[in-house]
Amino acid sequence: MKYSFILTALLGLASATVIRSEARPQRTAYDGYKVLRVAAGDDADKLNKIIADLELETWKGAAKVGGHADVVVPPSKLAAFNALAEGFETLTMHEDLGVSIANESGFQAYAGTVDQTWFNSYHAYADHLTFLKDLVAAHPNQSEIVTSGTSVNGNTITGIRFWGSAGKGVKPAIVFHGTVHAREWITTMVAEYQAWYLLTNYGSDATVKSFVDKYEFYIFPVVNPDGFIYTQTSNRLWRKNRQSNSGSSCVGRDINRNWPAHWSTSGGASTNPCQEDYRGARQGDAPETTALAAFLNKVKSAQGLKLYIDWHSYSQLFMSPWGYTCTSVPAKNSEYQSLARGAVAAIRSVYGTTFNYGPICSTVYKATGNSVDYAFDVSGADYAFTLELRDTGTNGFILPASQILPSGVEAWAGVKYLLANMK
Repeated sequence: MKYSFILTALLGLASATVIRSEARPQRTAYDGYKVLRVAAGDDADKLNKIIADLELETWKGAAKVGGHADVVVPPSKLAAFNALAEGFETLTMHEDLGVSIANESGFQAYAGTVDQTWFNSYHAYADHLTFLKDLVAAHPNQSEIVTSGTSVNGNTITGIRFWGSAGKGVKPAIVFHGTVHAREWITTMVAEYQAWYLLTNYGSDATVKSFVDKYEFYIFPVVNPDGFIYTQTSNRLWRKNRQSNSGSSCVGRDINRNWPAHWSTSGGASTNPCQEDYRGARQGDAPETTALAAFLNKVKSAQGLKLYIDWHSYSQLFMSPWGYTCTSVPAKNSEYQSLARGAVAAIRSVYGTTFNYGPICSTVYKATGNSVDYAFDVSGADYAFTLELRDTGTNGFILPASQILPSGVEAWAGVKYLLANMK
Protein backbone atom coordinates (compact mmCIF):
# COMPACT_ATOMS: atom_id res chain seq x y z
CA MET A 1 0.00 0.00 0.00
CA LYS A 2 1.29 3.45 -0.90
CA TYR A 3 0.02 5.43 2.07
CA SER A 4 3.45 6.73 3.11
CA PHE A 5 3.76 8.56 -0.21
CA ILE A 6 0.22 9.87 0.10
CA LEU A 7 0.78 11.25 3.59
CA THR A 8 4.03 12.92 2.53
CA ALA A 9 2.32 14.53 -0.45
CA LEU A 10 -0.68 15.50 1.63
CA LEU A 11 1.45 17.43 4.06
CA GLY A 12 3.80 18.82 1.44
CA LEU A 13 2.26 22.28 1.45
CA ALA A 14 2.07 22.65 5.20
CA SER A 15 4.16 25.79 5.10
CA ALA A 16 1.82 27.46 2.61
CA THR A 17 -1.58 25.99 3.49
CA VAL A 18 -2.68 24.71 6.88
CA ILE A 19 -4.25 21.30 6.37
CA ARG A 20 -5.68 19.73 9.49
CA SER A 21 -5.71 15.94 9.61
CA GLU A 22 -6.35 13.69 12.58
CA ALA A 23 -3.35 12.61 14.62
CA ARG A 24 -1.90 9.17 13.99
CA PRO A 25 -4.65 7.84 11.76
CA GLN A 26 -5.11 4.10 11.93
CA ARG A 27 -4.83 2.77 8.40
CA THR A 28 -7.49 0.37 7.25
CA ALA A 29 -5.87 -2.31 5.11
CA TYR A 30 -7.94 -4.05 2.45
CA ASP A 31 -5.34 -6.58 1.37
CA GLY A 32 -7.05 -9.78 0.32
CA TYR A 33 -10.55 -8.30 0.51
CA LYS A 34 -12.88 -9.03 -2.37
CA VAL A 35 -15.70 -6.90 -3.71
CA LEU A 36 -18.47 -9.05 -5.11
CA ARG A 37 -21.60 -8.07 -7.01
CA VAL A 38 -24.32 -10.46 -5.94
CA ALA A 39 -27.58 -10.62 -7.87
CA ALA A 40 -30.53 -10.75 -5.47
CA GLY A 41 -33.07 -12.28 -7.83
CA ASP A 42 -36.26 -12.90 -5.87
CA ASP A 43 -34.35 -13.45 -2.60
CA ALA A 44 -33.31 -9.92 -1.63
CA ASP A 45 -34.36 -10.45 1.98
CA LYS A 46 -32.22 -13.59 2.23
CA LEU A 47 -29.22 -11.87 0.69
CA ASN A 48 -29.56 -8.84 2.95
CA LYS A 49 -29.81 -11.12 5.99
CA ILE A 50 -26.59 -12.90 5.01
CA ILE A 51 -24.84 -9.54 4.69
CA ALA A 52 -26.22 -8.36 8.04
CA ASP A 53 -25.44 -11.61 9.87
CA LEU A 54 -21.82 -11.54 8.67
CA GLU A 55 -21.59 -7.78 9.34
CA LEU A 56 -20.35 -7.05 5.84
CA GLU A 57 -20.15 -3.64 4.22
CA THR A 58 -21.97 -2.85 0.99
CA TRP A 59 -21.09 -0.08 -1.41
CA LYS A 60 -24.53 0.91 -2.65
CA GLY A 61 -26.89 -0.11 0.12
CA ALA A 62 -29.21 -3.06 0.57
CA ALA A 63 -30.26 -5.28 -2.30
CA LYS A 64 -33.74 -4.99 -3.79
CA VAL A 65 -35.72 -7.69 -5.59
CA GLY A 66 -34.30 -7.94 -9.09
CA GLY A 67 -31.31 -5.84 -8.08
CA HIS A 68 -27.95 -6.59 -6.56
CA ALA A 69 -25.61 -5.83 -3.70
CA ASP A 70 -21.95 -4.85 -4.05
CA VAL A 71 -20.44 -6.57 -1.03
CA VAL A 72 -17.01 -6.05 0.56
CA VAL A 73 -15.84 -9.41 1.93
CA PRO A 74 -12.71 -9.74 4.11
CA PRO A 75 -10.60 -12.91 3.79
CA SER A 76 -11.73 -14.11 7.21
CA LYS A 77 -15.37 -14.21 6.14
CA LEU A 78 -15.04 -15.34 2.53
CA ALA A 79 -15.66 -19.04 3.15
CA ALA A 80 -18.71 -18.35 5.29
CA PHE A 81 -20.11 -15.91 2.75
CA ASN A 82 -19.58 -18.32 -0.15
CA ALA A 83 -21.34 -21.08 1.76
CA LEU A 84 -24.31 -18.96 2.78
CA ALA A 85 -24.62 -17.26 -0.62
CA GLU A 86 -24.45 -20.47 -2.63
CA GLY A 87 -26.98 -20.26 -5.43
CA PHE A 88 -26.73 -16.49 -5.85
CA GLU A 89 -25.15 -15.29 -9.10
CA THR A 90 -21.91 -13.55 -8.18
CA LEU A 91 -19.44 -11.44 -10.16
CA THR A 92 -16.06 -10.29 -8.87
CA MET A 93 -15.50 -6.54 -9.03
CA HIS A 94 -12.17 -6.55 -7.18
CA GLU A 95 -10.21 -9.77 -6.74
CA ASP A 96 -7.95 -8.03 -4.21
CA LEU A 97 -9.23 -4.67 -3.08
CA GLY A 98 -5.92 -3.79 -1.46
CA VAL A 99 -4.12 -4.16 -4.79
CA SER A 100 -6.74 -2.05 -6.57
CA ILE A 101 -6.42 0.72 -3.98
CA ALA A 102 -2.63 0.64 -4.20
CA ASN A 103 -2.74 0.94 -7.98
CA GLU A 104 -5.19 3.84 -7.80
CA SER A 105 -3.13 5.64 -5.15
CA GLY A 106 0.06 5.89 -7.19
CA PHE A 107 -0.25 9.64 -7.50
CA GLN A 108 1.76 11.43 -10.15
CA ALA A 109 3.73 14.36 -8.80
CA TYR A 110 2.15 17.69 -9.67
CA ALA A 111 4.66 19.76 -11.62
CA GLY A 112 2.71 22.99 -11.34
CA THR A 113 1.61 22.97 -14.97
CA VAL A 114 -2.10 23.70 -15.35
CA ASP A 115 -2.85 21.50 -18.32
CA GLN A 116 -4.57 18.27 -19.25
CA THR A 117 -1.87 16.11 -17.64
CA TRP A 118 -3.44 16.94 -14.26
CA PHE A 119 -6.21 14.51 -15.18
CA ASN A 120 -3.86 11.55 -15.71
CA SER A 121 -3.80 10.76 -11.99
CA TYR A 122 -5.57 11.20 -8.69
CA HIS A 123 -3.86 13.63 -6.34
CA ALA A 124 -3.18 14.43 -2.69
CA TYR A 125 -5.44 17.00 -1.11
CA ALA A 126 -2.71 19.65 -0.85
CA ASP A 127 -2.08 19.37 -4.57
CA HIS A 128 -5.77 19.97 -5.28
CA LEU A 129 -5.52 23.26 -3.41
CA THR A 130 -2.37 24.18 -5.33
CA PHE A 131 -3.99 23.30 -8.66
CA LEU A 132 -6.88 25.65 -7.97
CA LYS A 133 -4.49 28.45 -7.02
CA ASP A 134 -2.43 27.83 -10.15
CA LEU A 135 -5.58 27.85 -12.27
CA VAL A 136 -6.46 31.26 -10.82
CA ALA A 137 -2.90 32.47 -11.44
CA ALA A 138 -3.24 31.46 -15.09
CA HIS A 139 -6.48 33.48 -15.38
CA PRO A 140 -6.04 36.31 -12.87
CA ASN A 141 -8.46 38.74 -14.49
CA GLN A 142 -11.51 36.51 -14.38
CA SER A 143 -11.10 34.09 -11.48
CA GLU A 144 -10.35 33.90 -7.78
CA ILE A 145 -10.24 31.43 -4.93
CA VAL A 146 -13.52 31.30 -3.01
CA THR A 147 -14.35 29.65 0.30
CA SER A 148 -17.56 28.29 1.80
CA GLY A 149 -16.91 27.98 5.50
CA THR A 150 -14.88 25.39 7.37
CA SER A 151 -15.13 21.72 8.24
CA VAL A 152 -15.35 19.95 11.60
CA ASN A 153 -11.54 19.83 11.80
CA GLY A 154 -11.15 23.43 10.67
CA ASN A 155 -10.23 22.84 7.03
CA THR A 156 -11.46 25.53 4.68
CA ILE A 157 -13.96 24.44 2.03
CA THR A 158 -12.13 25.82 -0.99
CA GLY A 159 -13.32 26.41 -4.53
CA ILE A 160 -12.77 28.55 -7.60
CA ARG A 161 -14.98 31.39 -8.80
CA PHE A 162 -14.83 32.69 -12.37
CA TRP A 163 -16.78 35.06 -14.57
CA GLY A 164 -16.95 36.55 -18.04
CA SER A 165 -16.94 39.93 -19.70
CA ALA A 166 -19.54 41.52 -17.40
CA GLY A 167 -17.33 41.08 -14.34
CA LYS A 168 -18.04 39.25 -11.11
CA GLY A 169 -21.20 39.34 -9.07
CA VAL A 170 -23.41 40.31 -12.00
CA LYS A 171 -24.64 37.20 -13.80
CA PRO A 172 -26.72 34.30 -12.40
CA ALA A 173 -24.62 31.73 -10.57
CA ILE A 174 -23.86 28.10 -11.27
CA VAL A 175 -22.61 26.10 -8.28
CA PHE A 176 -20.97 22.66 -8.38
CA HIS A 177 -20.15 20.52 -5.33
CA GLY A 178 -17.76 17.57 -5.53
CA THR A 179 -16.56 14.97 -3.02
CA VAL A 180 -19.51 15.29 -0.68
CA HIS A 181 -18.91 11.62 0.03
CA ALA A 182 -15.22 11.32 0.76
CA ARG A 183 -14.46 8.09 -1.11
CA GLU A 184 -15.87 9.34 -4.42
CA TRP A 185 -12.54 10.58 -5.75
CA ILE A 186 -13.64 10.75 -9.38
CA THR A 187 -16.01 13.60 -8.49
CA THR A 188 -13.11 15.79 -7.35
CA MET A 189 -11.39 15.40 -10.69
CA VAL A 190 -14.53 15.84 -12.80
CA ALA A 191 -15.50 19.04 -10.97
CA GLU A 192 -11.99 20.38 -11.57
CA TYR A 193 -12.17 19.39 -15.21
CA GLN A 194 -15.24 21.60 -15.69
CA ALA A 195 -13.41 24.60 -14.23
CA TRP A 196 -10.20 23.91 -16.15
CA TYR A 197 -12.02 23.40 -19.47
CA LEU A 198 -14.17 26.51 -19.23
CA LEU A 199 -11.31 28.80 -18.23
CA THR A 200 -8.76 27.31 -20.62
CA ASN A 201 -11.07 27.56 -23.62
CA TYR A 202 -12.72 30.89 -22.84
CA GLY A 203 -10.49 32.79 -25.26
CA SER A 204 -10.65 30.31 -28.14
CA ASP A 205 -14.09 28.68 -28.09
CA ALA A 206 -17.07 30.90 -28.84
CA THR A 207 -19.53 28.52 -27.18
CA VAL A 208 -17.50 28.35 -23.98
CA LYS A 209 -17.15 32.13 -23.99
CA SER A 210 -20.90 32.54 -24.34
CA PHE A 211 -21.51 30.33 -21.30
CA VAL A 212 -18.97 32.08 -19.09
CA ASP A 213 -20.24 35.48 -20.19
CA LYS A 214 -23.82 34.43 -19.40
CA TYR A 215 -23.21 32.85 -15.98
CA GLU A 216 -20.83 33.06 -13.06
CA PHE A 217 -19.34 29.78 -11.85
CA TYR A 218 -18.55 28.61 -8.32
CA ILE A 219 -16.93 25.17 -8.33
CA PHE A 220 -16.00 23.41 -5.08
CA PRO A 221 -14.19 20.15 -5.91
CA VAL A 222 -13.98 18.96 -2.27
CA VAL A 223 -16.77 20.02 0.09
CA ASN A 224 -15.92 17.30 2.63
CA PRO A 225 -12.21 17.99 3.16
CA ASP A 226 -11.88 16.12 6.46
CA GLY A 227 -13.39 12.98 5.00
CA PHE A 228 -11.33 13.27 1.83
CA ILE A 229 -8.11 13.66 3.81
CA TYR A 230 -9.12 10.65 5.89
CA THR A 231 -9.51 8.53 2.74
CA GLN A 232 -5.93 9.43 1.82
CA THR A 233 -4.37 8.81 5.22
CA SER A 234 -6.46 6.11 6.84
CA ASN A 235 -9.48 4.48 5.20
CA ARG A 236 -9.90 4.75 1.44
CA LEU A 237 -13.58 3.80 1.69
CA TRP A 238 -14.65 6.41 4.25
CA ARG A 239 -17.87 8.23 3.23
CA LYS A 240 -19.04 10.68 5.93
CA ASN A 241 -17.53 13.76 7.52
CA ARG A 242 -15.38 13.32 10.68
CA GLN A 243 -17.76 14.69 13.30
CA SER A 244 -18.03 12.98 16.68
CA ASN A 245 -21.42 11.75 17.89
CA SER A 246 -22.54 12.13 21.48
CA GLY A 247 -23.07 8.77 23.16
CA SER A 248 -21.49 6.79 20.34
CA SER A 249 -17.98 5.77 19.38
CA CYS A 250 -18.99 5.90 15.72
CA VAL A 251 -17.84 8.94 13.79
CA GLY A 252 -19.38 11.07 11.10
CA ARG A 253 -22.53 12.41 9.55
CA ASP A 254 -23.57 11.89 5.96
CA ILE A 255 -23.44 15.48 4.75
CA ASN A 256 -25.92 14.60 2.00
CA ARG A 257 -28.57 13.51 4.53
CA ASN A 258 -28.08 16.49 6.84
CA TRP A 259 -29.45 19.40 4.80
CA PRO A 260 -32.48 21.15 6.33
CA ALA A 261 -34.90 20.03 3.63
CA HIS A 262 -37.37 17.23 4.44
CA TRP A 263 -34.75 16.04 6.94
CA SER A 264 -37.27 14.50 9.35
CA THR A 265 -39.14 12.54 6.66
CA SER A 266 -38.74 8.87 7.49
CA GLY A 267 -37.18 6.23 5.30
CA GLY A 268 -34.54 8.28 3.51
CA ALA A 269 -31.64 8.24 5.98
CA SER A 270 -30.42 6.42 9.06
CA THR A 271 -30.81 7.57 12.66
CA ASN A 272 -27.93 5.27 13.68
CA PRO A 273 -24.57 7.07 14.01
CA CYS A 274 -22.77 3.91 12.93
CA GLN A 275 -24.49 3.77 9.53
CA GLU A 276 -23.00 5.39 6.46
CA ASP A 277 -26.15 7.39 5.74
CA TYR A 278 -26.52 8.76 9.28
CA ARG A 279 -28.49 11.98 9.05
CA GLY A 280 -27.18 13.63 12.22
CA ALA A 281 -28.82 14.45 15.54
CA ARG A 282 -30.50 17.55 14.08
CA GLN A 283 -30.97 18.96 10.63
CA GLY A 284 -28.01 21.04 9.53
CA ASP A 285 -25.89 20.08 12.54
CA ALA A 286 -22.84 19.31 10.40
CA PRO A 287 -20.75 22.48 10.02
CA GLU A 288 -20.10 21.65 6.38
CA THR A 289 -23.83 21.50 5.64
CA THR A 290 -24.50 24.75 7.49
CA ALA A 291 -21.73 26.57 5.61
CA LEU A 292 -22.65 25.19 2.19
CA ALA A 293 -26.34 26.00 2.65
CA ALA A 294 -25.53 29.55 3.75
CA PHE A 295 -23.33 30.01 0.69
CA LEU A 296 -26.07 28.84 -1.71
CA ASN A 297 -28.57 31.18 -0.08
CA LYS A 298 -26.16 34.11 -0.19
CA VAL A 299 -25.45 33.57 -3.88
CA LYS A 300 -29.14 33.19 -4.67
CA SER A 301 -29.92 36.46 -2.90
CA ALA A 302 -27.04 38.39 -4.45
CA GLN A 303 -27.19 37.30 -8.07
CA GLY A 304 -29.59 34.43 -8.57
CA LEU A 305 -28.86 30.69 -8.64
CA LYS A 306 -29.42 29.24 -12.08
CA LEU A 307 -28.00 25.73 -11.68
CA TYR A 308 -26.74 23.54 -8.86
CA ILE A 309 -25.05 20.19 -9.46
CA ASP A 310 -23.95 17.77 -6.75
CA TRP A 311 -21.42 15.29 -8.18
CA HIS A 312 -21.31 11.70 -6.91
CA SER A 313 -20.24 8.21 -7.96
CA TYR A 314 -20.96 5.50 -8.95
CA SER A 315 -23.88 4.16 -11.08
CA GLN A 316 -24.06 6.49 -14.13
CA LEU A 317 -27.22 8.38 -13.23
CA PHE A 318 -28.45 11.90 -14.03
CA MET A 319 -31.07 12.81 -11.44
CA SER A 320 -33.45 15.62 -10.56
CA PRO A 321 -35.56 16.49 -7.50
CA TRP A 322 -37.02 15.01 -5.44
CA GLY A 323 -35.20 12.54 -3.24
CA TYR A 324 -37.47 12.77 -0.20
CA THR A 325 -40.57 11.34 -1.90
CA CYS A 326 -41.31 8.81 -4.62
CA THR A 327 -44.98 9.75 -4.92
CA SER A 328 -44.72 13.31 -6.24
CA VAL A 329 -42.47 15.41 -8.45
CA PRO A 330 -41.87 19.15 -8.90
CA ALA A 331 -44.26 21.10 -11.12
CA LYS A 332 -41.49 21.55 -13.69
CA ASN A 333 -40.67 17.82 -13.78
CA SER A 334 -41.41 17.49 -17.50
CA GLU A 335 -38.83 20.18 -18.23
CA TYR A 336 -36.38 18.50 -15.86
CA GLN A 337 -36.74 15.17 -17.63
CA SER A 338 -36.38 16.80 -21.04
CA LEU A 339 -33.12 18.40 -19.95
CA ALA A 340 -31.86 15.19 -18.36
CA ARG A 341 -32.77 13.16 -21.44
CA GLY A 342 -30.83 15.55 -23.66
CA ALA A 343 -27.87 15.63 -21.28
CA VAL A 344 -27.52 11.84 -21.11
CA ALA A 345 -27.77 11.66 -24.90
CA ALA A 346 -24.94 14.20 -25.12
CA ILE A 347 -22.87 12.16 -22.66
CA ARG A 348 -23.51 8.97 -24.61
CA SER A 349 -22.44 10.62 -27.88
CA VAL A 350 -18.86 11.02 -26.63
CA TYR A 351 -17.75 7.49 -25.70
CA GLY A 352 -21.01 5.55 -25.65
CA THR A 353 -21.34 5.74 -21.85
CA THR A 354 -24.97 5.22 -20.86
CA PHE A 355 -26.54 7.17 -18.01
CA ASN A 356 -30.07 6.58 -16.75
CA TYR A 357 -32.11 9.57 -15.63
CA GLY A 358 -35.12 10.56 -13.57
CA PRO A 359 -36.09 11.91 -10.13
CA ILE A 360 -33.74 10.82 -7.34
CA CYS A 361 -36.23 8.78 -5.33
CA SER A 362 -37.66 6.73 -8.18
CA THR A 363 -34.33 6.35 -9.98
CA VAL A 364 -32.05 5.21 -7.17
CA TYR A 365 -33.62 5.34 -3.67
CA LYS A 366 -35.31 7.62 -1.17
CA ALA A 367 -32.86 10.21 0.19
CA THR A 368 -33.97 12.80 2.73
CA GLY A 369 -32.02 15.86 3.80
CA ASN A 370 -30.16 15.94 0.47
CA SER A 371 -28.57 18.95 -1.17
CA VAL A 372 -30.54 18.88 -4.42
CA ASP A 373 -33.90 19.07 -2.65
CA TYR A 374 -32.52 21.91 -0.51
CA ALA A 375 -31.10 23.84 -3.46
CA PHE A 376 -34.38 23.57 -5.36
CA ASP A 377 -36.94 23.88 -2.56
CA VAL A 378 -35.20 26.19 -0.08
CA SER A 379 -32.49 28.14 -1.90
CA GLY A 380 -34.69 28.48 -4.96
CA ALA A 381 -32.27 27.32 -7.65
CA ASP A 382 -33.86 27.34 -11.08
CA TYR A 383 -32.41 23.87 -11.69
CA ALA A 384 -30.74 21.33 -9.41
CA PHE A 385 -29.33 17.96 -10.42
CA THR A 386 -27.18 15.24 -8.96
CA LEU A 387 -24.99 13.01 -11.10
CA GLU A 388 -23.62 9.57 -10.27
CA LEU A 389 -20.51 9.24 -12.43
CA ARG A 390 -18.70 6.14 -13.74
CA ASP A 391 -19.00 3.26 -13.54
CA THR A 392 -21.90 0.83 -13.09
CA GLY A 393 -20.02 -1.68 -10.98
CA THR A 394 -16.92 -2.97 -12.73
CA ASN A 395 -14.72 -0.89 -10.41
CA GLY A 396 -17.16 1.04 -8.25
CA PHE A 397 -15.52 3.63 -6.01
CA ILE A 398 -12.00 2.49 -6.95
CA LEU A 399 -12.13 3.80 -10.50
CA PRO A 400 -8.80 3.52 -12.36
CA ALA A 401 -7.01 6.79 -13.09
CA SER A 402 -7.21 6.01 -16.80
CA GLN A 403 -10.93 6.85 -16.59
CA ILE A 404 -10.50 10.33 -15.09
CA LEU A 405 -10.10 12.24 -18.33
CA PRO A 406 -12.89 10.47 -20.25
CA SER A 407 -15.17 10.96 -17.24
CA GLY A 408 -14.46 14.68 -17.31
CA VAL A 409 -14.89 14.97 -21.07
CA GLU A 410 -18.24 13.18 -21.18
CA ALA A 411 -19.48 15.06 -18.10
CA TRP A 412 -18.66 18.31 -19.87
CA ALA A 413 -20.86 17.19 -22.77
CA GLY A 414 -23.77 16.82 -20.36
CA VAL A 415 -23.08 20.16 -18.68
CA LYS A 416 -22.75 21.83 -22.06
CA TYR A 417 -26.20 20.57 -23.03
CA LEU A 418 -27.69 21.99 -19.83
CA LEU A 419 -26.01 25.37 -20.30
CA ALA A 420 -27.31 25.58 -23.87
CA ASN A 421 -30.87 24.50 -23.11
CA MET A 422 -31.88 25.82 -19.68
CA LYS A 423 -34.59 28.44 -19.91
